[in-house]
Amino acid sequence: MLSKLLMPVIFTGAALFLSGCGPEEKQTSTLKMWVAPNITQETFWGAVIRDWNAIPGNPKIEFTAIPVAGSSEEAIMNALASGTEPDISTNIFIGFATQLAGLGQLTDFSTLEGYDALVNARKMKPFIDAWEINGENNVIPIYVSPIVYWWRGDLLEKLGVDRVPVTYQEVYSLSEKNVAAGGRYSMQVTAGKNWWDRWFDFVPLYYAASGNKPYLKNDRAEFNNPAGLEVLTFIQKMFLNKWSSYDFTAADDPLVTSDVIGAVRGPWDITRYREQYPDILKTIRIGPMLTAAGSAAPATMADSKGLVLFNSSDKKEEAWKFIQWVYSNPKYDVKWLELTNMPPAREDLLTNPLFSGYLNNNPLAKEIISYVNRATPPAATTRTIDVQRSMTQMIERTIFENRSPAQALQTSADDINYTLGK
Repeated sequence: MLSKLLMPVIFTGAALFLSGCGPEEKQTSTLKMWVAPNITQETFWGAVIRDWNAIPGNPKIEFTAIPVAGSSEEAIMNALASGTEPDISTNIFIGFATQLAGLGQLTDFSTLEGYDALVNARKMKPFIDAWEINGENNVIPIYVSPIVYWWRGDLLEKLGVDRVPVTYQEVYSLSEKNVAAGGRYSMQVTAGKNWWDRWFDFVPLYYAASGNKPYLKNDRAEFNNPAGLEVLTFIQKMFLNKWSSYDFTAADDPLVTSDVIGAVRGPWDITRYREQYPDILKTIRIGPMLTAAGSAAPATMADSKGLVLFNSSDKKEEAWKFIQWVYSNPKYDVKWLELTNMPPAREDLLTNPLFSGYLNNNPLAKEIISYVNRATPPAATTRTIDVQRSMTQMIERTIFENRSPAQALQTSADDINYTLGK
């Protein structure tokens, strides 16, 4: 998951130098690829590239993890500014892709021969559409991790609750039962205090409440509406009644310590729990994003990253051949799923028999995957940090300043519209 992103003003400084970096300055005989600095993903891409390089006649590919810097985004921008960028990079989230596309750095895949055939072969059209940036398809989405709740089934059972909550009212009732039984907190409602944490609380809850409506549209805040009010009212009530805490940390997982009964966790947590907390993992039950009425199939947010091809590459044809080869071969999506537990960006995961072996052996992951086709990425905006810092301040105003949700929503929407020039 993303931890930091360069501010747009820093991007502007780097952009001053980008026009001087032409393909003639970086010609080599080998394709360069950067991948997420994550041992599991490095293992995956190492195996893929070994297979590719072993095929006679294929141009050789060298891959490395994105260099150590303040963030992957900073490393990539520094490379673009100095003309040392790779041909291909993974680990690109939609906000950063929007910034890179705005600087003219990304290839529009839809202009390349064979693009439609690849989209159809991989069954990824809904995800491609969700990743569209200003009418272009600059990213091949790699994975789509739906944001869902993990609930401790053993703790629910102790309180006489036989199913996971799906409405705000059911969470309120659960919270009251928990306090009456001597407990304190029922849920980790907010994921943290950082701007990126809004991807794991307000944003997915808003998608669920609004029926998958955008929270930004045409560079304007769209969440100051009845759906946004429902979500923020729920969050405020949980804190005002002391049923949640704003001080939970990643280091002290409150779901593991039984300090909460439910919290957002991702498919990437399955391996961690399996290795460190196997007994806890056995108790976990998956639940959807909460809504006021308890929608049968609520929308949620997709934690999703993708692959890009830089316009500066002097080997676009060879790079595109490699990308087509990887994503037209479903065995690599199967391997990705087995290694990372993060669902590949395919709409046939539950119906394609190639994935049956994994799904039959991983029922928890199968439940999470059932949400893939209703998971939408965050807004495609160059001002992700500004937008989500404003959302953080909005939540904090309702918790610590006792501002009404309506007031906090209005203030945040006004701030964002001012920032975006609207």
